[in-house]
Amino acid sequence: MSDSNSTDFTNPTTFILLGIPGLEAAHVWISIPFCTMYAITILGNFTILFIIKTELSLHEPMYYFLCMLAVTDLVLSTSILPKMLSIFWFYSREINFSACLTQMYFIHCFSVIESGILVAMAFDRYVAICDPLRHSTTLTNPVVAKIGLAMVLRGIMLILPHPFLARRWPYCRTNIIPNTYCEHIAVVKLACADISVSSYYSLSVAFFVTVLDVLFIAVSYTQILRAIFRLPTKDARLKTFGTCGSHLCVILAFYIPHLFAALTQQFGYNVPLHLHVLMANVYLLVPPVINPIIYGAKTQQIRVRLLQLFTHQET
Repeated sequence: MSDSNSTDFTNPTTFILLGIPGLEAAHVWISIPFCTMYAITILGNFTILFIIKTELSLHEPMYYFLCMLAVTDLVLSTSILPKMLSIFWFYSREINFSACLTQMYFIHCFSVIESGILVAMAFDRYVAICDPLRHSTTLTNPVVAKIGLAMVLRGIMLILPHPFLARRWPYCRTNIIPNTYCEHIAVVKLACADISVSSYYSLSVAFFVTVLDVLFIAVSYTQILRAIFRLPTKDARLKTFGTCGSHLCVILAFYIPHLFAALTQQFGYNVPLHLHVLMANVYLLVPPVINPIIYGAKTQQIRVRLLQLFTHQET
């Protein structure tokens, strides 16, 4: 009998997501800001997509990349929030093992894709400011499509080993995940086996993606700033810097929470578990909320079109 139970539990059919450990009594209240964030994410990103699709003047590389970013944000937030809200509202904590691995894959895959899109947007700004005469010939529609496809394939291929490795481990300790979603390391830590392959691969991917992407963005903006400071007048410098200000804000909104969460995970040994979980949710869910707000507020073409939509003015 015990052997049968052990065998069944070695390959669990479900995991249990606890939500935010220690704050179970406040789950309903915590769900309010998260639900609001999801509503803003859906409304904001679909609005950005609609405006860019209907406004012919926005059919440019920067806005094509912005569309990719909006779609990525929608998929990323939808991979997390519906299940989280079902935990908070209906105590629906069970998640099928395959569904857990699928959620894990989508979350990590689209995080990598989003980082890649930010790199592509930095390249677009670099060409537009440092070599404006060649911008239209360098970033043609086929080139933009190829860059977008490359960023998607990079995310798909780099994260593909995660669920395959996680599926092969035996799970005989517990099936309880102290989180609101199936985060990779949180899942494989439940295995009763040597998971060093998963751990090292996960760290390698995180290091490869983050360091290379941040380095490329930093080099691009170093060249951009040098080009801006060489402009003859202050007005020209401010106007040119304004064209990439929204992208800089989005970059900071994406990488700073990631950095803070990573530091908390590595060195915050005395930080309560519920703060770790909250930070793990915030660093994934905040960028999809504020990205459309930043672009809506800082990009004149989008702002004007948005005002026209609300005031029912003709273009």
